[in-house]
Amino acid sequence: MNNALDVKVGLKTLLVFLRPYRRQIIFALVALVITAGTMLSVGKGLQYLIDEGLTSGSQAGLNKALLVFMGLVFVLGIGSFCRFYLVSWIGERVVADIRQSVFAHLLTLSPSFFEDNSPSEIQSRITADTTLLQSVIGSSLSIALRNSLMLVGGIAFLLVMHFKLTLILLACVPLVVVPVIFFGRRVRRLSRNSQDEIANVGQYLSQALRHIKVVQAFGHEDHDVTRFSGAVDKAFTVSVKRIQQRSWLTLMVILLSMSGIGVMLWFGGKSVISGEISPGDLASFLFYSVIVAGAVGAVSEVMGDLQRAAGAAERIMELLKAKSDIVGGTLAYSETTTDDQAQREEGKVLIEFDQLTFCYPTRPDRPALHQLSFSIKQGEMVALVGPSGAGKSTLFELLLRFYNPQHGHIRLANQDIRQYSLSALRQRFALVPQETVLFDQSVAENLGYANREASQKAIQQAAEQANAHEFIVRLDQGYDTRLGEDGVRLSGGQRQRIAIARAILKDAPILLLDEATSALDAESENTVQAALEPLMKGRTTLVIAHRLATVLNADRIVVMDKGEIVDQGTHAELLERCALYKRLADLQFNQAGR
Repeated sequence: MNNALDVKVGLKTLLVFLRPYRRQIIFALVALVITAGTMLSVGKGLQYLIDEGLTSGSQAGLNKALLVFMGLVFVLGIGSFCRFYLVSWIGERVVADIRQSVFAHLLTLSPSFFEDNSPSEIQSRITADTTLLQSVIGSSLSIALRNSLMLVGGIAFLLVMHFKLTLILLACVPLVVVPVIFFGRRVRRLSRNSQDEIANVGQYLSQALRHIKVVQAFGHEDHDVTRFSGAVDKAFTVSVKRIQQRSWLTLMVILLSMSGIGVMLWFGGKSVISGEISPGDLASFLFYSVIVAGAVGAVSEVMGDLQRAAGAAERIMELLKAKSDIVGGTLAYSETTTDDQAQREEGKVLIEFDQLTFCYPTRPDRPALHQLSFSIKQGEMVALVGPSGAGKSTLFELLLRFYNPQHGHIRLANQDIRQYSLSALRQRFALVPQETVLFDQSVAENLGYANREASQKAIQQAAEQANAHEFIVRLDQGYDTRLGEDGVRLSGGQRQRIAIARAILKDAPILLLDEATSALDAESENTVQAALEPLMKGRTTLVIAHRLATVLNADRIVVMDKGEIVDQGTHAELLERCALYKRLADLQFNQAGR
């Protein structure tokens, strides 16, 4: 009972994806009913062929019976073609829709979700689990429905033909159904475990291949092979347990159903010998008995697939039901003030951090920021400096609303940023992250990520400003060269210049530069700095820098340590009064002078 309920729940979750294709489903069901009905009619055609053709001794009767039989076969073939095509199409289309919906939903979730849920494991759900659903929707479900119809129809024919023999046959049905329920429950549990273990294998494989240079640099190949083999063997062990349960299920179904047919043949043979029924009746009865037994066996076999599909649907729906803890407001940026011109004037406070306290979800007892407050004026260039872990990058992540602070507020143009829609808020910022993210697409597509409507000329101009054009044109296919996953074909400095060009192309009023030149050589750094200076003019710029030499000309330098502001001022002012800043400056400039 629980198995049927689990399957029902699993199928119910898919109903929303099936609804748009009601017409195709109706046609598929019509084809399914026709094929099931025709298959059942073949039994009567077989009876007619034997009694009216073979045993009658009439050539004309044989010809007529054979034509009827072949006509049924033709209808069965055409109906099966239509059923298979429509059901398979529905399966492929629904799974494509599920993948698109899951991916679109995942992109709305906050980064904290992916700290608790591995992207590799999620990838397994979108690929392996949806492939299983495709198999069930496009095949197993159709088989289950068709065989259920044939089971009911076959039993109906049997009852009409010979009530006594049918009762003998039906007496064996509970003996088949009970093992199906017993083993089916185990199959579903082991199927979920098997899918989880396969996901773990995929996760480990993805991590090792993505970081192959680190693996090889540390001579870690043998150790990783051993660990991967352990993960594979664990998945294999769980799969073998599931296979054993399904094998026992198949064995019990075959033994019990075929034994029932054997008993039925013994009784039926006695009836033919006594003249109670004709040979055609017995052949037809045997045909329907095989149909019924085969239907029971097929349904029991498919139940295992439906149980697995229920587990896969459950895993997929977990993703679709996940809620983001970052919810955007309704304001567009232009709605926040009645005097846009005044808001753009130099000297007006544009960004304000008010008593911010924030802990990352994975470190709830260690504040990354603690009661931090300061403001940034329109057009001002503010540099954030301090040791690693001071909370500098965290400010950027809060500004972009990747996370929400536990206490305090961030205001943009006098409005709490939670009031803005996420797209309107993030459209105001151009980010150059510390770790450059590039996609396995062409150079032009990676640059165009900032602005999908940008022309080829605008893309090239942005690359030239970021000192990237020269190395791009030297690539195999220039701007059409694919960069590989994570931009593996480029050096660190080249990747960073692509990221800077992308930020230039976005042309947002607020620049967020997180160690934007950290991977550049001195010559490239000077060139990029020269390109950034006119870009920053008239824009509000926040710069995170470990190299103090890159921010000496900042309007204000904010020194941070352990999530708090230690001091703020110009370079000269901080050298006089801030011990932490002076220590950082002495370390860098003294080392540079050696």
